[in-house]
Amino acid sequence: MAKLGKSAQNEQEGKETVEFFKDLDREALNTERFLEKYSKPLGIAFGVLVLGVLGFFGYKQFVVAPKNAEAVKSFLAAQKNLSEGKDKEALGGKSAANPGFVGTYNDYSGTSVGQLSAYNAGLLKFKEGKFQEAYDLLDKFSSDNKTLVAMKYGAMADAKSGLNKNDEALSLLDKAATASDDPYTTYYFTRKAGILALGLKKNTEAKKYFSTIDEKYQDYDNGMSDSYIEMTKYY
Repeated sequence: MAKLGKSAQNEQEGKETVEFFKDLDREALNTERFLEKYSKPLGIAFGVLVLGVLGFFGYKQFVVAPKNAEAVKSFLAAQKNLSEGKDKEALGGKSAANPGFVGTYNDYSGTSVGQLSAYNAGLLKFKEGKFQEAYDLLDKFSSDNKTLVAMKYGAMADAKSGLNKNDEALSLLDKAATASDDPYTTYYFTRKAGILALGLKKNTEAKKYFSTIDEKYQDYDNGMSDSYIEMTKYY
């Protein structure tokens, strides 16, 4: 095909430009008509969206933030009593004047500090020998921190052992051993699970735990896993 002359080419490009802007005009007109037609429902939807965003930030600022501040204040008061050896006062839960860890959890369970209060209260209940109450409080604790979750399962296992429910304790120790990415925490609860399994005459399970230590955590074990593996053969 012969090439267009320069003037013909310019004319062609000019036509294309005009058509392009006509298309834009038509598109703009269509958009305007759409907005005209649906302005009311669009306005309502936008208003709902804005109210939702404002409501969320308002809730965070005026409800969550003050609750967090109150929870921290209550938690620190309980922690102060604990550091001074006043376990009963630290546990609290008997009066509004001294909420302690129990009251802090009851009032602010939706906050991270409230959750940590349940954990601390559970440990104090365990110290008192109230194993079921300790277990129930520890069971309420949740966290994104995997090491703390492992510690929770470990403490719950101790509570079950205190209730002479060692099979359940072993199951919880197994959870504790697999909950964390921290190698020492994993080693500690794996070893604890192995010793309990050995005491329950569950030698196959005990060997599994000690073999895991022998394969992965020798740096923490000082060769003790070999002795435990031998014990599973004769104990």
